[in-house]
Amino acid sequence: MSTPVGTTLEAAFVDPAYDWPPKEGEGRHALELEASKDLIESNGEVKPEPEVKPVPKAAPPAKKSGGGCCAGKSSTTDAVVDPAAEEALSREVVVKEEEDEKEEAPEEEPVPVDKYKRVPEGILIYQLDTLNHTVTLMSCPNSKTDVENLFSEMIVSAASPSNDDHRRGICLTGIDGSHATIVACEQRTATSWLEAIEMMLSHNAGTAAKEKHITSESEYLNLAAYSNNLIRTGKTPEGPGKSVGGAIFYSVEPQTAEGDDDFDEETLESVAKRRAVIKDSWDFYRMICSLLRDRKKYEEVFDKLKLDPVYPYLNSMTGLADPGDNGYENFNKQVVQKSLPEYKSMSNSEICKDLCEKAQEAMPSLVEICKALAGSLGMEEVGVGPVKEYSAALKKAEKKYSNDPLKVTDYCRALLVVKDIPTLLALLELARDSFGPIIRRVKLSSLKEKNSPLVGGYRDCKINLELKNHICEIQIHLWPMWCICGVDGYRHYRHCQEYNTDTFDDPFDALAGLDKKTRAEIIVMSEEAVSSMPIDSLEWYHEKYILDYFAEVGLFMQHGLYVWAETTLRALIRLRSASPDIGPDHFETY
Repeated sequence: MSTPVGTTLEAAFVDPAYDWPPKEGEGRHALELEASKDLIESNGEVKPEPEVKPVPKAAPPAKKSGGGCCAGKSSTTDAVVDPAAEEALSREVVVKEEEDEKEEAPEEEPVPVDKYKRVPEGILIYQLDTLNHTVTLMSCPNSKTDVENLFSEMIVSAASPSNDDHRRGICLTGIDGSHATIVACEQRTATSWLEAIEMMLSHNAGTAAKEKHITSESEYLNLAAYSNNLIRTGKTPEGPGKSVGGAIFYSVEPQTAEGDDDFDEETLESVAKRRAVIKDSWDFYRMICSLLRDRKKYEEVFDKLKLDPVYPYLNSMTGLADPGDNGYENFNKQVVQKSLPEYKSMSNSEICKDLCEKAQEAMPSLVEICKALAGSLGMEEVGVGPVKEYSAALKKAEKKYSNDPLKVTDYCRALLVVKDIPTLLALLELARDSFGPIIRRVKLSSLKEKNSPLVGGYRDCKINLELKNHICEIQIHLWPMWCICGVDGYRHYRHCQEYNTDTFDDPFDALAGLDKKTRAEIIVMSEEAVSSMPIDSLEWYHEKYILDYFAEVGLFMQHGLYVWAETTLRALIRLRSASPDIGPDHFETY
């Protein structure tokens, strides 16, 4: 593998004389088609137009003389020339001249392809050379370009993000004190170029340290280029990004001491493996942001539920076999599965399997009870089963009940969703009157104001019944709580429990301890995640992308890119304020 000594980056930037992205109907699709046709199919290089040589004219035909019909007179007539014969004669002349030129002229080096020949209108191609610390304009000006004020070249001494809403600008400072701002066509171009310049300027004087910095720079830029290629070809889960020709010009070329600038298979494989690791890191960090966001939503919904006029009545109720102020924790669980004599000679795994079989026998009876309750109260959200897997029951017994499988009471389970607290109270009364003798527990503790919620912030009610000598469970969910995660609520609970998210409030704390290069690489993945939705195209209902951008804010803040962090937060606040479900007085916006 060649030793890197620097990197050359090329990318598309906006000509200040043009709007970007182009307004609807003003050449946006033309840019795409032109760039795609001329660049994608030729791997980023435009084929030169064939040289057209003029065809030499044939010599004029000779005049012939002959005897006239009258003595003493002479006449001349033009020779009749066959057009096909004239064309053939012309071709022979051209071929002969070309052959003579080949014999006389020495062989010339092939002329390099001018890949900037057909840059779409409104785009300028700049090149960053990290070896020489230069930024240079490579393409020709456009028809509307202000040539007198056009930034063309600079030896860079400093760079910072610009304070624009589109978040694509870079402010450059030259060694002579000059200043220039260039605006990239793509967000990811701006982030990768700014990081490349930061790495370039941080090279230490020591040989060993400098080589390490250059290697890190090369690895980072290879990852950025690899990610850009995936976006451009639509091979990311989000599909192709919203590009108007800019991404096609993005390139990263390593400069090596040996002069070899090609990526070998080993390098590409290494970049792909590194991307997989960084992608997992981004996914995990984003998931933490999602878990804490949903916990906040649960807290908000519970605060609203407490405003219900009948909530004080619910808050004063005492459950049946309920641990009370211990919240979801129940170390001395009173309601357990029956301990049969044969269990004494069975392993925990065998006991769990036997209890799963008993759950299957009790399931039809539980279905009938749920139908009766739902039908009486007009509930639409009803779910039954499936029976818990014995492996899941065994794991729950080990983690929650000191390895006692008899304390697992949700082998056979169902769920009901009630619309509000009055409906919940009506259901409890109906269940007591209709099925009181078989009810073994009513757990209300997580719905009490002074008690703790479940891990992750969720609150619900549980009723345990004994059917065919087996303890079954009905989970009763309040619709406002249920709407936040739906059927994925258990996944939220499980992840919050696994990653202990209740121990911290700020999701950005998950980034603590990451080194600078890793943070920069995760930013590449964050830009890949939002590639199909630039920040200036974001709407209030794009919840997935809003979460992506919020997670990216944490990366920017940890990475010292405070200008872009503030720009992104301002955009998100505007979107949240415009949302009919949130508005300007919400905790997310003030």
